[in-house]
Amino acid sequence: MPPLSTSSAGQQPSSNRWVICAMLFTATTINYLDRQVLSLLAPDLQRTLGWGEKDYAHIVTAFQASYALALVAAGHLIDRFGVRLGYSVSVGMWSLAAIGHALVSSAFGFGVMRALLGAFEAGNFPAAIKAVAERFPRHERALANGIFNTGSVAGAIIAPLSVPWMAAAWGWQATFVVIGVLGFIWILFWWPIYRGSQVVADANDKPEAEVGEPLSIRQLLGKRATWALIVARLCSDPIWWFFLFWLAKFLDRTYGLKLTEMSLPLVAIYGLAALGSVAGGWAPRQLLLRGVGLRTARLGTMLICALAVVPVTLAVREVGLWTAVMLIGIAMAAHCAWISNTFALVSDLFPRRSVATVAGLSGMVGSLGGMVMAQVAGQVLESTGSYLPLFLIASASYLCGWIIIRFLLPRLENN
Repeated sequence: MPPLSTSSAGQQPSSNRWVICAMLFTATTINYLDRQVLSLLAPDLQRTLGWGEKDYAHIVTAFQASYALALVAAGHLIDRFGVRLGYSVSVGMWSLAAIGHALVSSAFGFGVMRALLGAFEAGNFPAAIKAVAERFPRHERALANGIFNTGSVAGAIIAPLSVPWMAAAWGWQATFVVIGVLGFIWILFWWPIYRGSQVVADANDKPEAEVGEPLSIRQLLGKRATWALIVARLCSDPIWWFFLFWLAKFLDRTYGLKLTEMSLPLVAIYGLAALGSVAGGWAPRQLLLRGVGLRTARLGTMLICALAVVPVTLAVREVGLWTAVMLIGIAMAAHCAWISNTFALVSDLFPRRSVATVAGLSGMVGSLGGMVMAQVAGQVLESTGSYLPLFLIASASYLCGWIIIRFLLPRLENN
């Protein structure tokens, strides 16, 4: 494998690439803040506005469906028009949709706003992954992806610490507006920072592959590498969505935690997830700098992640609250490490002109899998009342996915 510090065109990595990474982290944090506001305010809104449980379910589904379906289009448009403009439009439009929640009161109106929010939030991850591919050398991409992806965890932590306080002080309408405005502040910094068209060309990259239009969906689906990424997301995203939506309910039912007692366990779990996201990017970087092949570094790290999730099923056995918190936290850390390497694989396997499209396509499948997992969870819990089948699925999903990916993944060094 050629030296990782050189480039085929003598091009040096962008000098402000870590500033850009910080901007990606901030955008992802805002992304998760905007989507978390409703879930935190839902009990009060249901009482105030007279929603039923089915109304709330329809509102949540509107977000999930539009988010999943918009991912491919968002990725393709970002590949076509570029990260700087595409990301700015995405953040600006989802911020408008977030503010728009303050202008509606009916379940239908909230469903429309959630659908718009989901559609425009779909641009976040394809744009961020493409930005990393453009500005970071290959051996740093998993680390950069891991750092910006911790924004999803940061948003999940910051939201419950800030949103209830703002709603109590200013009202629910003002809360949606204040959180929505953050996106426009971000754009003011992003636009001057992400200037020019500088991209990093590693010695392994093929510059001639960067010329032309993004690959079509039909072309992408004809490649084994695409299916490897689809499997990676399909085996991991549903588990993340499951924990995101059911973790608090699990802790309440299994360990008797009330709302006021949730904060510390949830912060501990999401804190471990954040550490896992960064560690998942750091580990392959160290392996690559020591001369380990790219394919081995990626697959080896992902295998460790898959094995780390297996014990999570023990959390159902009433092993004690903090033991359960540790098991779930390790599993979520492993997920974040897994996804950091999945994001990096997109730019390892495909030319930069198609990175956002591939990220959107694989993300769409993962999100649709999350919707299926939500339905399965609802049916299982309603019929059996037990979380055991769901935790068994979580414990085996990554390892099964790794085995399939192992056979689908092409040789990365010669890609």
